[in-house]
Amino acid sequence: MIDLHAHILPAIDDGPPTTEAALDMARTAAAAGTRAIATTSHVGYMMNVAIDQIVQGRETLAARLAYEGIELELLAGGEVAHDRLPDLTEDELRAVTLGGGSYVLLECPFAPIGDGLEPLVDDLHERGYGVLLAHPERSASFQRDPALLATLVDMGALAQVTVGSLTGHFGRIPQQTAQLMVREELVHVLASDAHDVAGRAPVLDVNGGLTAAQYERMTTVVPAAILAGQPVRSS
Repeated sequence: MIDLHAHILPAIDDGPPTTEAALDMARTAAAAGTRAIATTSHVGYMMNVAIDQIVQGRETLAARLAYEGIELELLAGGEVAHDRLPDLTEDELRAVTLGGGSYVLLECPFAPIGDGLEPLVDDLHERGYGVLLAHPERSASFQRDPALLATLVDMGALAQVTVGSLTGHFGRIPQQTAQLMVREELVHVLASDAHDVAGRAPVLDVNGGLTAAQYERMTTVVPAAILAGQPVRSS
């Protein structure tokens, strides 16, 4: 499996505070069947993470994984906030695309934003990037009006739902919204959005709620297509 959204780099954002904690996350992911994980640290203003921190942090952790014999590939990436996106240079944005390819993981803000993501998605498409929307089910705007996500998907964006939302970890409303989005075939990727090994572990197990075909598609087929820059069917 491929996990396209995880905060595994140590001492960068709200992920693991130490290298040892990051190694624990890597061991947990590998043991759960994940072969590759994107290092999608926050690229926003709240945590003020520099692009170079993510790149260097990934290289350092990858070397440590190899030394420890942990078989987990670390992929390039970053969770790009809507308000930081316009200020990124082309080189900075390229440095945090998923797997170094053409897709950007664009964060759906928790605060209401309405249709404010549409021009950003449109602009990214015009610049040759694909868009994977991070956890729309946890965003107030999409919870109130799931049709907003349908509009973005019709524009060509893909959507990622978080394991914890489907299992109820984040509460009833995100869970119901995630289930609705799956039923309406608006979700393309299942990711952990992991931050640790306890409450938000890097494990892609939802214990039901998806068919075997949906699960394979969302954890293997579509993530692989995204990394390869291949087109993704809507369902």
